[in-house]
Amino acid sequence: MNAVSVSLWVTQQSLSPSDIDCAVAVMLKILDGKCKMNGVEKQVMTRLYDAVKGRAGLKLGDDEHRLIDQARVDASDALRNLIYEKRVLAETAISRPVMKAFKAMICQQGLFADTTEADDSE
Repeated sequence: MNAVSVSLWVTQQSLSPSDIDCAVAVMLKILDGKCKMNGVEKQVMTRLYDAVKGRAGLKLGDDEHRLIDQARVDASDALRNLIYEKRVLAETAISRPVMKAFKAMICQQGLFADTTEADDSE
């Protein structure tokens, strides 16, 4: 899914503030290198984050967004360590059932429907 497709997908969903927190947490996990998704799925999740980062979460917000923006420009070791710490805190703040429900919902609602081939298009 390219950026336009992901943005369209987002407009068709009723994403809750909790879902936004999950998207932020996944983005932190991608940035700290602990995400086990394949490359195309990481691209889709990054596009999902970009499409929802202006929305309010329950527990995660401006501090995490600033950190993510900075990490996407500067991948220093110190910043990666801070991303790791924030990711662990985010995953602690979001219960496992909430994160599992989010992952199931995005799969069920077709976010990864077109990820069988490499998708480098924007």
